[in-house]
Amino acid sequence: MESVATPMLWAIFSGVVLLMLAIDLFLVGGGKQHKVSFKEAATWSVIWVTVSMLFAAGLWWYLKVNVNVDVANSKTLEFITGYLIEKSLAIDNVFVWLMIFSYFAIPAELQKRVLIWGVLGAIVLRTLMIFGGVWLIEQFHWLLYLFGAFLLFTGIKMWFSAEQETDLTNNFLVLWLKRNFNITEKLEGEKFFVKRSINGKILRYATPLFIVLVLVECSDIIFAVDSIPAIFAITTDPFIVLTSNIFAILGLRAMYFLLADMADRFSLLKYGLALVLIFIGTKMLLLDLLTIPVWLSLGLVAFFIGGSIILSLRNKTPEK
Repeated sequence: MESVATPMLWAIFSGVVLLMLAIDLFLVGGGKQHKVSFKEAATWSVIWVTVSMLFAAGLWWYLKVNVNVDVANSKTLEFITGYLIEKSLAIDNVFVWLMIFSYFAIPAELQKRVLIWGVLGAIVLRTLMIFGGVWLIEQFHWLLYLFGAFLLFTGIKMWFSAEQETDLTNNFLVLWLKRNFNITEKLEGEKFFVKRSINGKILRYATPLFIVLVLVECSDIIFAVDSIPAIFAITTDPFIVLTSNIFAILGLRAMYFLLADMADRFSLLKYGLALVLIFIGTKMLLLDLLTIPVWLSLGLVAFFIGGSIILSLRNKTPEK
């Protein structure tokens, strides 16, 4: 499929991602057990957004110099729109993570380790899904309509189930893991597996933290099925789809800790996310009948998310 990417652009993108991951994991205590403060989460959220926008600026400059200004403008706008869509839809993923950690009573100082592996797994998974999706769309263009119908259905379902609470007690995956793994009754620090001596035999036991990791990874698979087709409604350029998606994911862990203590304040946010999915799904279904400019898509997504946040804060009942 046609793409603006060159080996140079791929190398720059890969280098930026690897450098930022190395800084996050090794230079700022990424692997150490500690509770992430609001200040740390806010700082890293700003850093990730800044790096993403600097990449967008660099992409614009590179395309302006090597192609032309029109291509630079359109591709950069596609990147920013895709980034905003992925960032917006990821908020729902954050709420699910919060529910998982709360259900299993995972202390805040252990959550960071789970999310480190969760984000790394998401990068690999989404890279494979994006290239697979690009290939499928190139071979079967009608899949865009199928994606559109799926997003429209998902958005409508999200709208009507926004107030429902999820219960993990009878979750199929949790029950399956408990049936097929030896699970310790208590957490073992940051360990996912421990060894136990039972009747003279050394057995490997999974800890509750391992179950949480599996649920986090599976939740990302579910949300990727929504978010990746949504970006295909903006562009099918694999470079733009992948870069906007990955940059949004890289800031997901910081965003979780930023929103963890404020989730109850955004009671109407899911309605905004539902409207985003409904709009993107409709856009894909009308692909060959009506062309919606990327700038308008960007404005509407920002309006839906920003409006739902503002209304949530205004409707928040003051505590007595």
